[in-house]
Amino acid sequence: MGLEERFAGQHIDGDKTDQPWTISVHAFSDLTYISPVVFIYLLKECYIHGTCKATRKFRALQQQVHQVLCNSPQPGPATFVIRCLYVLPIFGLYSEGFSHLIISSLRRYLKAAATSTDSSEAKEIATRLILEIVGGSVDHDEKIVVKILEVFDLNLIDIEKSISQLKAQNDYRFDTAKTFIEQYIFALIESQSYMTAVSLLEHFSIRQSGESFLLKMIENKQFKAAEKWATFMGKPMLCLVVQEYADRNMLKNAYDTIKKNNLQQDFPDVYHKCKESSLKQLAEKACWDVAEAKTKGDKQLLEYLVYLAMEAGYSEKVDELCDRYSLEGFLKPREPEAGIPQSRFLHLKELVEEDLTWVDEVDSLHNATCHIEGCKVVGVDCEWKPNYEKGSKPNKVSIMQIASDKKVFILDLIKLYKDVPDVLDNCLTHILQSPGILKLGYNFQCDMKQLAHSYGELDCFKHYEMLLDIQNVFKEPRGGLSGLAKKILGAGLNKTRRNSNWELRPLSPNQLEYAALDAAVLIHIFRHVRDHSQPTNVSEGHDKFEWKSYIVSHMDKSKKSKKGSTIKKRGDDGI
Repeated sequence: MGLEERFAGQHIDGDKTDQPWTISVHAFSDLTYISPVVFIYLLKECYIHGTCKATRKFRALQQQVHQVLCNSPQPGPATFVIRCLYVLPIFGLYSEGFSHLIISSLRRYLKAAATSTDSSEAKEIATRLILEIVGGSVDHDEKIVVKILEVFDLNLIDIEKSISQLKAQNDYRFDTAKTFIEQYIFALIESQSYMTAVSLLEHFSIRQSGESFLLKMIENKQFKAAEKWATFMGKPMLCLVVQEYADRNMLKNAYDTIKKNNLQQDFPDVYHKCKESSLKQLAEKACWDVAEAKTKGDKQLLEYLVYLAMEAGYSEKVDELCDRYSLEGFLKPREPEAGIPQSRFLHLKELVEEDLTWVDEVDSLHNATCHIEGCKVVGVDCEWKPNYEKGSKPNKVSIMQIASDKKVFILDLIKLYKDVPDVLDNCLTHILQSPGILKLGYNFQCDMKQLAHSYGELDCFKHYEMLLDIQNVFKEPRGGLSGLAKKILGAGLNKTRRNSNWELRPLSPNQLEYAALDAAVLIHIFRHVRDHSQPTNVSEGHDKFEWKSYIVSHMDKSKKSKKGSTIKKRGDDGI
């Protein structure tokens, strides 16, 4: 889109003729008679009157400047850009952003151009600009200094030549270019601008600073600058960085540096410790499959993972790993000693009277629906296979668990959707959109979005009525649903299986119990909320049930409904 089109519809205040204000495209296509200051002014007007977000405006203007440079501005693209940089400080708060804009555009232009006819002239002006920025007569950010040096490929010889010219005019105090650069870098270090200082040291191949400089950056938590400096200095400095990270127990930083620079053989113990730390973090998040993949078959790491599984009480994962990799010699977990209190997890038999029911065909689906429609309160949850690839689409929801106070039904959504989508849609519509059934969930609005994304053709997941999200009732829930269960019921949930493969068929008994518990425990937590939500000193005229204000439906997903307004439709029977 040309600039005339961009500015169509923009009007000057007070213009009774109501004529659109336009900027001629000619001003950008032919820069023969356009000075740098006018060019920057036009860019500023484009930016001010643009209607899109700042990032998009920057990219659009960057493309525009690139096209300008391709139109051969006089006396040449590089010279034109450096002259723009000279005048940019007068534009105040636009100076820094526009400086980055035109430098990045020139960098892009130079990558595509075979040669630059004005490179020598541009270099000379750029060198003089650097001297004036450092001398304080031209105001530019230090990052611009680095970019000018890089884009115009300025070295100590170029700076020395410019200094010599100034000396001949009795207009400069530095003896050499190296002295000039070193003093500027020293000032940057004093102001803790470590990354800029390192960039300049690397650009000019100055290696005088050593270990103390590196340690100073690490102490000031400038890790990227320290690693950049160590990479420039070579392997001894990189080894020092790794050792410092290890001594400070910064194992992830140590691991990344070791791996990036192929230092595994130099730090075998540290590298192994880092790997173990990574496995432990994954185990704490119940990402067992990812942790197993990260071992890459290393026996020592696999044995460590087995110990982590034993520690978590994940006995089936212990057996699975030992069988798959022929690991032997592991002792069974010790029986708890008498008299010593042990933390325990809830079991399904404590929460429901009957066994759970697996639902994967029409008859069992109808039976489950009939039972659930006869209930006033049910707990609902769902599971899907985790996806650990960054940026990839999440997997389809695999199962949905619906619990009453007597039974838990686990619906195989993948199979039911494949075999009888219409029946599934009808049954779940009767449940999820029924104003007569209070559905309890834990962050279930998020689950509903995932369900709608997984099964977009079904109407049942597009709306819901009478949903009470238990998470919202408690102001500061800690430890998730398991932590809430422990606080309310005295025992938590074993979450070691939450990130298992929920697309396996059949699911293991432990997976089934885990899934069923997540729905069943909601019923028991709700009973506590209901039974303890009316203090003994509350009079009859006051609202009794504070939790009712958290009930939501498809009509008011984004905000709480008025206190008691939704529940009054049904009265208080049995809830």
